[in-house]
Amino acid sequence: MSPTSKSQSRGRRNSSARQRIVAAARAHFFSHGFRSVTMDDLAEELGISKKTLYAHFPGKFDLLEAVLADKLTGVETTLKEVTRAHPDDFPATLRALLAGTHRELDEIKQPFVRDMRQKAPEVFKIVERRRAALIQRYMGKFFVDGQRLGMIRKDIPAKLIIETLLAMVQSIMNPPKMEELGMTPKEGYTGILKIVLDGALTPKGRKA
Repeated sequence: MSPTSKSQSRGRRNSSARQRIVAAARAHFFSHGFRSVTMDDLAEELGISKKTLYAHFPGKFDLLEAVLADKLTGVETTLKEVTRAHPDDFPATLRALLAGTHRELDEIKQPFVRDMRQKAPEVFKIVERRRAALIQRYMGKFFVDGQRLGMIRKDIPAKLIIETLLAMVQSIMNPPKMEELGMTPKEGYTGILKIVLDGALTPKGRKA
């Protein structure tokens, strides 16, 4: 085997091992919070040495950032597929958008929200920036397409609808407010979308 082939093989193994670690941490973190599982617990569960685990992730917050990046990549994939699948079928896009949103957010439980508020407020700022970019890119397309199809009101600029959605998400979809309201991220975002759509849909859009 050539040096290049060996290097590529090592790279694939490292990528696979890293993804296994992220997947295991993701299952624990989102369901039970990240305080309840230690790096040693993860190493034991995965059947790898602590040295191997720490070679990929020097600390739990490095792993938390990787888990969140993995989650946001999945969310972007969902939004991309949904907004491109039915460009001229607004009702189908809306149904797929709501279903995809429910599926993605249902994974995140209250213990994770609590831990993000108490232990990782700085990390959440990364989530907010990426989330805002995703909403502007994909929800912006959704509302522009809706206006073109007569499903979204044209007397309200699409940019204003998006800014309204962003402002509501920013003020409500954060760990302190979610805990204060006693709501899960899925409940919060679903409610926000309903409020925004209620004001944005045309009579034709409501019937659809």
